[in-house]
Amino acid sequence: MEVSGRKAPPRPPHPAAPLPLLACLLALAAPARGADEPLWRSEQAIGAIAVSRRDGVFVASGSCLDQLDYSLQHRLSRLYRDQAGNCTAPASLAPPARPRPGSSFSKLLLPYREGAEELGGLLLTGWTFDRGACEVRPLGNLSRSSLRNSTEVVSCHPQGSTAGVVYRAGPKNSWYLAVAATYVLPEPETASRCSPAASDRDTAITLKNTEERSLATAELGRLNLRGSSGSLHFVDAFLWNGSVYFPYYPYNYSSGATTGWPSMVRIAQSAEVLFQGQASLDCSHGHPDGRPLILSSSLVEALDVWAGVFSAPTGEGQERRTRATTALCLFRMREIQARAKSCRWDFETQQNCKEGDQPERVQPIASSTLIHSDLTSVYGTVVLNRTVLFLGTGDGQLLKVILGENLTSNCPEVIYEIKEETPVFYKLVPDPRKNNYIYLTAGKEVRRIPVAHCSKHKSCLECLTAADPHCGWCHLQQRCTFKEDCVESKHFENWLDISSGAKECPKIQITRSSRDKTTVTTVGHFSSRHSECWVKNVDTGKMLCWEKSQENKACTCILLTRPSYRDVLLVNVTFSFGFMNLSERFNFTNCSSLRECSMCIGTGCAWCKRERKCIHPFTFCDPSDYERNQEFCHAAVEKPSKTSGGGRFKETNRTNPGLQVFYIKAIEPQKISTLGKSNVIVTGANFTRASNITMILKGTSTCDKDVIQVGHVLNDTHMKFSLPSSRKEMKDVCIQFDGGNCSSAGALSYIALPHCSHIFPAATWISGGQNITIKGRNFDVIDSLIISQELKENINVSEYCRTDFCRFLAPNLKSSKVRPNVVVKLRVQDTYLDCGTLQYLEDPRFTGYRVESEGDTELEVKIQKENDNFNISKRDIEITLFHGENKPLNCSFENITRNQDLTTILCKIKGIKDANSIAASSKKVRVKLGNLELYVEQESVPSTWYFLIVLPVLLVIVIFAAVGVTRQKSKELSRKQSQQLELLESELRKEIRDGFAELQMDKLDVVDSFGTVPFLDYKHFALRTFFPESGGFTHIFTEDMHNRDADDKNESLIALDTLICNKSFLVTVIHTLEKQKNFSVKDRCLFASFLTIALQTKLVYLTSILEVLTRDLMEQSSNMQPKLMLRRTESVVEKLLTNWMSVCLSGFLRETVGEPFYLLVTTLNQKINKGPVDVITCKALYTLNEDWLLWQVPEFNTVALNVVFEKIPENESADVCRNISVNVLDCDTIGQAKEKIFQAFLSKNGSPYGLQLNEIGLELQVGTRQKELLDIDGSSVILEDGITKLNTIGHYEISNGSTIKVFKKIANFTSDVEYTDDHCHLILPDSEAFQDVQGKRHRGKHKFKVKEMYLTKLLSTKVAIHSVLEKLFRSIWSLPNSRAPFAIKYFFDFLDAQAENKKITDPDVVHIWKTNSLPLRFWVNILKNPQFVFDIKKTPHIDGCLSVIAQAFMDAFSLTEQQLGKEAPTNKLLYAKDIPTYKEEVKSYYKAIRDLPPLSSLEMEEFLTQESKKHENEFNEEVALTEIYKYIVKYFDEILNKLERERGLEEAQKQLLHVKVLFDEKKKCKWM
Repeated sequence: MEVSGRKAPPRPPHPAAPLPLLACLLALAAPARGADEPLWRSEQAIGAIAVSRRDGVFVASGSCLDQLDYSLQHRLSRLYRDQAGNCTAPASLAPPARPRPGSSFSKLLLPYREGAEELGGLLLTGWTFDRGACEVRPLGNLSRSSLRNSTEVVSCHPQGSTAGVVYRAGPKNSWYLAVAATYVLPEPETASRCSPAASDRDTAITLKNTEERSLATAELGRLNLRGSSGSLHFVDAFLWNGSVYFPYYPYNYSSGATTGWPSMVRIAQSAEVLFQGQASLDCSHGHPDGRPLILSSSLVEALDVWAGVFSAPTGEGQERRTRATTALCLFRMREIQARAKSCRWDFETQQNCKEGDQPERVQPIASSTLIHSDLTSVYGTVVLNRTVLFLGTGDGQLLKVILGENLTSNCPEVIYEIKEETPVFYKLVPDPRKNNYIYLTAGKEVRRIPVAHCSKHKSCLECLTAADPHCGWCHLQQRCTFKEDCVESKHFENWLDISSGAKECPKIQITRSSRDKTTVTTVGHFSSRHSECWVKNVDTGKMLCWEKSQENKACTCILLTRPSYRDVLLVNVTFSFGFMNLSERFNFTNCSSLRECSMCIGTGCAWCKRERKCIHPFTFCDPSDYERNQEFCHAAVEKPSKTSGGGRFKETNRTNPGLQVFYIKAIEPQKISTLGKSNVIVTGANFTRASNITMILKGTSTCDKDVIQVGHVLNDTHMKFSLPSSRKEMKDVCIQFDGGNCSSAGALSYIALPHCSHIFPAATWISGGQNITIKGRNFDVIDSLIISQELKENINVSEYCRTDFCRFLAPNLKSSKVRPNVVVKLRVQDTYLDCGTLQYLEDPRFTGYRVESEGDTELEVKIQKENDNFNISKRDIEITLFHGENKPLNCSFENITRNQDLTTILCKIKGIKDANSIAASSKKVRVKLGNLELYVEQESVPSTWYFLIVLPVLLVIVIFAAVGVTRQKSKELSRKQSQQLELLESELRKEIRDGFAELQMDKLDVVDSFGTVPFLDYKHFALRTFFPESGGFTHIFTEDMHNRDADDKNESLIALDTLICNKSFLVTVIHTLEKQKNFSVKDRCLFASFLTIALQTKLVYLTSILEVLTRDLMEQSSNMQPKLMLRRTESVVEKLLTNWMSVCLSGFLRETVGEPFYLLVTTLNQKINKGPVDVITCKALYTLNEDWLLWQVPEFNTVALNVVFEKIPENESADVCRNISVNVLDCDTIGQAKEKIFQAFLSKNGSPYGLQLNEIGLELQVGTRQKELLDIDGSSVILEDGITKLNTIGHYEISNGSTIKVFKKIANFTSDVEYTDDHCHLILPDSEAFQDVQGKRHRGKHKFKVKEMYLTKLLSTKVAIHSVLEKLFRSIWSLPNSRAPFAIKYFFDFLDAQAENKKITDPDVVHIWKTNSLPLRFWVNILKNPQFVFDIKKTPHIDGCLSVIAQAFMDAFSLTEQQLGKEAPTNKLLYAKDIPTYKEEVKSYYKAIRDLPPLSSLEMEEFLTQESKKHENEFNEEVALTEIYKYIVKYFDEILNKLERERGLEEAQKQLLHVKVLFDEKKKCKWM
C-alpha cells in the first residue's frame, strides 16, 4: 500500500535494498550515534545541571556557573563569588569519573520562584568553597551580582554529599531551603580542606529562610545524626504530599563500604524542622549481596511513584561488576509514607522505639524492577497514561523503558549512545518547553537528545504497534512523528497516537459482499467527506469502477461479478481524499494456492467458508457464503519460537539424575563485540554424553533470552558456539544439557567495536620487525590484526592486545617495488576497521662506528648512521661488538642523539677486563633492527707510514695547483663578480616567487572553538573605558559595594547628590568650568567620567543632561563648522557621550560583537606567531603594519617536539593529557617556545597548566641525560661588540621528535628577563665579525635583504584574517532581529531631529555627526583596545595591527573618496579595494536605522531604567561625588558668580553654599 500527497500520482512500491550487516548492527546498537544533536562542552567535569522554565539550562562545573539556552547555545558564565579570571581555571581536585550524587564542587543548583511574575525567578547555588557556601542570583540575569550569600550551608567536601529543595511554607508563605548534607568526613586528609563549624558536626538536615540576607539557620532548627550512626550519603531531595523526602544510604568514606540499608528520611514541608520518620528501601532482588548504594533518584509525581537506581559495590576497578550489579526499582510513595517511623535509628529524635526495632523495609513494585549490569541514572515521566523511564548507563548509553498498564517493564530501547562511552551523569533533565527532548550529561559534555526516534517506523502499523507514547502517525506527512512536528489539518484529526490503536491505521479492504458483488472500501481513521475511489486493471488500463462519496459516508466501489473479470490478475485501487491519495496494488495470481483464511482475505482474495478454499474475488463458489472480515477467520497457529539467536525460552524444571555429570568450567572469550562471535569456546567435562546442548544468554531482566544451539562439540571437554549480534551489555550465560537445569558459565560482555586513537611510531623501515603500538579502546575483542597494502593481498600479523593497546611487529615489505604506505586494519568477525596508516621508508644506513674505553672495565661504542625519520626504541635494537677472533660482546643500548649531519647511537659494554685491548682489536659491529641485520665497519684512522708516502705526492700536487691558481686568478675574479650578481638576482626572484606562492597557497587553521570568551565584568569594562589613561583612579571605585549600608552615606555627599540632580545647576556648572583656562582637556574627561559614575543609577537624568549639552554644542559649532562637531574630545559633553555609549551598548558589545572581536584578536596572534618574531623589538614576519615588519628574516624551519609535562600539585587531574606534540620554529627563543608549549597545553586540555611562565623550566632529554634550556647560559654566543645573542631551539640543535620535559623550578625564580641593548635575537647588529663568531654552521646564510621584498607578508596576514574581520565589521553594523540597539536608534533620531530644527539640509552633516558620535567615539576606542573588553594583555605589535584595522573601519564611514597612488602608505593601500564595499554597507546601515519606527519616550525610559538597575552597587558613588566637589570648590567663586547672574537659580545658589558649609565642617571634624 502506498500513500501520497494529492499532486503526486500513486507509484508501485519498490523492494528495499538489503542493508549491509555492519550497518544493521550499528543501527541496532546505537540508533542515534550519528545524529547532529546539540552539544555543549565545559572546561571541567560537570557537577550539577538544572533547567528553568523560562531562562534556559544552568550547568555548574568546578567553580563556574554557565547559562545556556534550550538549544545549548552558550549565553554567559560566572565564577563563584564573581571572582576575577575565567572559567578555564582548574579546580584544585578533579571529580571522579563516576561521581556519586552530590559529590562535586557544585553542591546545589536550584531554580525557584519562577511563577512569581512581579518578583522574577531566582537560582540558588551551593559550592564547597568558603566552607560550603550558597549564593542566590536572579535567574534572568546571571551577570548581576548575587543577591544573598552565606557560608556553612552545604558540604564543603567535594566527596561529601548535599541534597536540597526550595519550597514555600509558613504564615507569610516565605521560601525555605531544606538541605541534607554530609558536613564532616572522617578522612584526616580532607580535614585540612575545610573546617565546618562545631555546630555542624552532628547535623544532617537544616532549614533556612532564603529571603533573609544571610540564610541564617539558628532559629529554624535542624535534624541531627544519632551519635553512632556514622556518615550518611544523601542522593536527592523532593516534595510529595506535604513532606520533604531525602533518599540516602549509610556510607563509610574512609573504607568506601556501605554500612546499612538504603533509606528514605521524611520531614514536614513547614517553616521548622519536624522529623516524620525513616524507612528502608529493599532493591536487592537478583543479587546475593543486595544493592546498598543509591545512584540516582526520580519522582514520577503523576503516578505517586519514586524510581531509584540501586547498585552493589563494584570495587575500584569495577572488577566485581556482574550482570545484576545495578537495578531500577520503583516504590509507591504512599507505602513509604505509611512505613516511615520516627525512631532513633539514624537521626536524633525525642521518640524512641523498642530496643532491637529496625526500620521497616519497603519492597519495590516487583513487575517493574529492571536488572542491568551498569545503570547510572534515571528520569521518569508519564505520557498518554504510559509511564516512561529514561536510564543512563556506565558505558554512555541512554535507554528508554515503557511500562505497561500494570507497571510491567518492557525491554529497554537504546535511544542514544555516546561514542566515547563516557558514563552518564546521575541526573537526567527533561526540556521544560518541549517534552520531546532530554538533556544527557556525561563528563564535560551536555547533549540535547530526542526522547524517541519516530522516523525509524516506516508505516502506520509499525509506528503504532511500537507502543511509544511519544510517537504517532501523521496522516498529512505520511510518517511517524512527534505530535508537535505534525502539521494540523482542517479536514480531520491529523495525528494518530497509540491510544487509537493500530486498527485505526488506514487500509484498503476488498470483501466479497454477496454472490455477485465485491466491495472495495477503506478501514481505519479517515475522513469520509469529499473522497473518490476507483479500481483499475493494471494489465489493460481499463477502469473497473469509479465512485464519489456521499454526504458523510465513506467512498465505496462495488464490482459486479462478471465472467470477463476472472482474467483480471492485477488491479490498482486508489482512494483520493483531496489532499492525499491512498493506493494499493492487489495481485490475484496465486489466490488458489493460499490455504489459510486470514492470508487469503488479507491479499484481497475471497474465502469459501464451507469448502475452506481461497478463490479469485470476482468468481463465486456454491453455496455462496463468504468470510467478509479477516477478524472472523480462525486464529492462526502460533509459530514455534526461534532458537537461532533471539528466540524466547521457557525454563523447565525437569530433572534427570544423569545430567549431574555435566560440568562447566569457563567460557572464552568473556568479552565479544556487538557483532557477535562465531567461535566462542566453552570448557568443562562430559560434553559428548549429551545429545542436545543449548546456551542461554540473559541480559537486561525484562528482555527476551537468546537461545543458541551448540555449534560443534569438539571433544569431551570443549565445545564451540556461534553467538549472535547484540547491543552493548553484560549477559549471564548458562548451558542446558538435554532439557535439564541450566548450568551457569559465568558472564559475557558485549562491548562496542574497537576504536583507534593513534599509531606509534607512524613510520618504520622496509625490512620490518619494529615494535608498533596502537592506542585506543576495546582491543580485547579483535580477531586479528591485518596490514593492508594496495594491489597486494592482506597480511595477517601476530599481535599482543590488551583493552587499551595492541602491539605488533611490522612485517617485511622489502619485496615491494615502491615504498608503500600500508593501512592497519582490525578484523572483528567479517568486519574490517581502519586503524590508521603506517609509512614504510628505506632501511637505515650506517656509516661506521668508534670504540672508546672508559677505564679498564667499560667500553663506549658510538655507531653513526644517516639522519632519518625513525623512532628507534630500546626494544627495537640489538648491538653486538666483535673483537679479536670474532669474539662477540653484547652492547647495552643507551640513547640516540641527532645533529645536522648524522645520528649517533650510543651503547655501552660494562663489567669487562682489558677494555683498551678489546677496543684496539675490535673488527666490526652487528646491528639488528627488527628483521634488518647489518655489519658496520670501524671508521678508518690513517697510520704514520701512510702519511710518509702520501705527503711528498701531496706537496708536488700543491705546487702545480698553486701555479695553476695564480694564472687563473684574474679570470676567476671577474667570473665571481658576475656569479655574485647572478646569485643576488636569483635570491630576489626566489623571495618574490615564495611570497607569491605563499599568498596563493598558505592557509591558517583558524580555531573555530576557542573556549569561553574571557569577558571582563561590567565594572572593569566601564572603568577601563571611563579612565583609559588614569589607572590610578580605577582601584578606588572597585571596592565591594554589596555590604555597604545606604544609611551610612555622608550628609554632605547626600546634599551634593541632590544638588547635581538639579539640571539647570549642573548644566551651568559644566559651562562655567569649560570657560576656565586652566580647566584642561584631561580635567574635562575626568569630570565627565566622575559624573557618569555618580549618575550611574540615574541614566534617564544623565541622558537628559547629554541632550542639553549636545544642543548647546551644536549652537557653538553651527556658527563655525558644523561638520567638526563631536570630532575631538575637547568638551565635557564629548567624553560624556563616549561614556554613555559604553554604558548603553555594553550588552550589545558582549552578546553580538564580543565573540567575533575575540576571534579576530586570537586569529591575528595565531598568524603572527606562525612566523619568526624578534623577541627584542617585537617585530614579526607576519603583520598588518609595515612599521612592525621583520624584513631581516633568517632562514627558519618548523621543529616538532614531544613535550612531557611534569605532574604538579596545581594540576593533578586524571583527565589531563601530559604528552603533547608541539610545533615550534628553530629560530624561537626558549621563552617563545615556552609560550607556544603553554598554549598547546591549553588547547589540548581546555585548561592551563597551573604555573606561570617564569615558574617553569624546559629540559631536553637525550636518552638518560637532561639538559636545561635557557635563553642565556654559558653556551650563548657573544658578539664582537659584547652583545649577547639569545639562545634558540636551533642553537641547541634540537631536531624533530626530540623530547622536552616541562618541570617546576625549585629555586627562587625571577620574573621574565628584561632584555636591554646588550642582547639581540633575530635582528643582528651590523657587524661582519658576527659571521666569523658563528662558524661554519652559519656561513652563507645571511643573505641580501630588501624590506620591500617582504611587503607581500602584509597581504598574506590580511588574507588570513579577512573572513574573521568581515564577520566583526558586519556584527557591528548589523541589526539583530531587524532592531537597532536602543541607544543608537535614540541618539541617531535625536541628531536627525536637531538637524531638521536647525534647517540643515546637507545630508553629509548628519552623516558626519552620526559617524563622530558612534564609530569614532565608541567603536574605534573598542577596536584599538581589546583589553577594555577581555581579560587579555595587548602587546605593542597587536596594537599596531589593530590601528590599521581601526583606520580601515573609519575609512568605511568616511564620505570623501580616497585618492591613493603607488607612494601611498601601505596601511591605506592594504584595504583600499575593500573600502568601497564597506561604505555601501555603512550607508545601508544608516538608512536601515533611519527607516526603523521611532522609539517612544516610554520605551527609552524603560530601557534606561533597566540598565540603571543592572548597575546598582557596582561603583562607589561617594568617591565620584567627592571628586566632583573638588572641581566645584576649585572654581567656587566663578560658579557662584555665574549662579548669581542667572535667573531662577537662587535656590541652587543657597544649596551650593549649604553644601560648602557641610564639607567644611566635615573637614574640621577630621582635623579634630
